[in-house]
Amino acid sequence: MSAALDELLSILDLEPLERNLYRGLSPQVGWQRVFGGQVIGQALVAASRTVEGRAAHSLHAYFLRAGDPAVPIIYEVDRIRDGGSFSTRRVVAIQHGHAIFSMGASFHKEEEGLEHQMAMPDVPPPEDLPSEAELKEKLIERVPAPVKAYWQAERPIEIRPVDLSRYLSRDEQGPSQLVWIKATGTLGDDPALHQCVLAYASDFTLLDTALIAHGRFVFDPNLMLASLDHAVWFHEPFRADEWLLYAQDSPSSGASRAFCRGTLFTREGRLVASTAQEGLVRERKPK
Repeated sequence: MSAALDELLSILDLEPLERNLYRGLSPQVGWQRVFGGQVIGQALVAASRTVEGRAAHSLHAYFLRAGDPAVPIIYEVDRIRDGGSFSTRRVVAIQHGHAIFSMGASFHKEEEGLEHQMAMPDVPPPEDLPSEAELKEKLIERVPAPVKAYWQAERPIEIRPVDLSRYLSRDEQGPSQLVWIKATGTLGDDPALHQCVLAYASDFTLLDTALIAHGRFVFDPNLMLASLDHAVWFHEPFRADEWLLYAQDSPSSGASRAFCRGTLFTREGRLVASTAQEGLVRERKPK
């Protein structure tokens, strides 16, 4: 297990303070604000700890304020309802006396029903694509400085893009991308942990998809970027420490907001989760 993944599992292991009340920490890596995927993952951990015998099937979250990585985040869970088949939870993340994030999550007992799914895109397997270590060795001097700094840092999730042109060019392209993702170590057999790690990872590249249409990057100093809301639907059990294909597109952007969506497939082609996000994409005004 990489040190970065070990740290991620540590921050997902929330400290219980009282019934329905948990405390989470942030990695001290010099970020000015807390990564949105971290808050989603921690909030889902908090909600999951109040439910027994049911797996999360959806979450819908709103980012209200920028999180401060220097202080703990308090997660308060409201056990809204436990029905015959579904359990509903609301989670509020609090810092400095204010809500910074809110999330609704629903849990469902296992049932059988009608089945269908969309087909997975036809892409090379992850083994046929360069690893992050190989990308760093071959391309680190060719990518823009902010992307270079991002690649050089160790991360708990390995990402293997199917098409590297997005990282090597500022040309405007269709707003879609395909990447293989997985945790950089073994996570054990708790299904809830795999869901929380995927919820964390689902925020990494999603908003970036909208910028491909404009030849821009998430690290562009002339852009103000922030997640506004985020949703995940879990369709089938999966392992986040095995390769998942994350297919993403952005149907629309305008009014300083961009809408993006994604689907995640196992390498066998099973559709296991879907995501959607709207983010702030605002041009910075010259001072």
